Amino acid sequence: MSEIVTASGGAFLFSTFVKIFSGNSNPQLAKSICESIGLPLGRSVVRPFPNGETYVKIEENVRGEDVFVIQSSSPPANHHLMEMFIMIDALRRASASRITAVLPFYGYARQDRKDQPRVPITAKLVANLIVAAGANRVLTMDLHAQQIQGFFDIPVDHLYAAPVLLEYVRKQGFANLVVVSPDLGGLKQAAAYAENLGAELAIVAKRRKSATEVEAISVIGDIDGKNVLLVDDLTETAGTLVNAARLLKERGAKAIRACVSHALLNDLGLERLRKSAIDELISTDTVARSSQEGVRITTLSVAGLLGEAIKRIHMNSSVTSLFELKG
Repeated sequence: MSEIVTASGGAFLFSTFVKIFSGNSNPQLAKSICESIGLPLGRSVVRPFPNGETYVKIEENVRGEDVFVIQSSSPPANHHLMEMFIMIDALRRASASRITAVLPFYGYARQDRKDQPRVPITAKLVANLIVAAGANRVLTMDLHAQQIQGFFDIPVDHLYAAPVLLEYVRKQGFANLVVVSPDLGGLKQAAAYAENLGAELAIVAKRRKSATEVEAISVIGDIDGKNVLLVDDLTETAGTLVNAARLLKERGAKAIRACVSHALLNDLGLERLRKSAIDELISTDTVARSSQEGVRITTLSVAGLLGEAIKRIHMNSSVTSLFELKG
């Protein structure tokens, strides 16, 4: 057993029979998680063969150990998911006692229902593949749709980035603040932020034209002369956020900031943000992202939150308190 001192100053006994491994989707987050709980990152080789197939070798003994595999299904999503499946299979065949798939970002979550004829429910397919690979448990953060937890027949610990994001927003002391949901689907999340921040709430109604283009139609709520905080779970092309910000600016918003858990920004999204009315994008490090000129992005780390969850899962302790928000 090794002793680890928690943030509160108390001692925490951490069994040596736990190991953490990482794929190539976000190695820096994996290192930060390990540093937060005082454990080394497990040694493994994860690289492509010349033909594009993935080669995995776990380079230390995991027999009878509690193992966590950290891998976001960020772009290229298919490649990173395949890495995770192969790592889990390798660990299962190496006789790990329990394998927890840690997905800071769960891809394919937007394909969670049949909304058209002859389309798949890919979020369920990914859940099936994780279980088939050999995972015994899943730890994830800010699912696009909470019902995805029900797609698994194994335990799922679903964390929220809100404690980290709200702490930052609260410290900035934005006066005359109104929290805005950029669409009706995000209303519940925006309402929770507004309640915690003691702010007003507004909604932007939108119409989606395609997978990369949306149109903001109207604003419900008073935003004239207010500081606006747009709240969403993820953004990739930034179409929803940018169009909502444009409409809010036209309606008299003073300053506009956007707060998202997962910022999977592609070239189109970055270009839109450069030209947008958004003054600051606040996000987390659930997905790896290089710094970009002309875009003000504040990245907050969720390593401590995920590290604490890993620690509690290993010790079979409750993770409920990780959902609590200060104030």
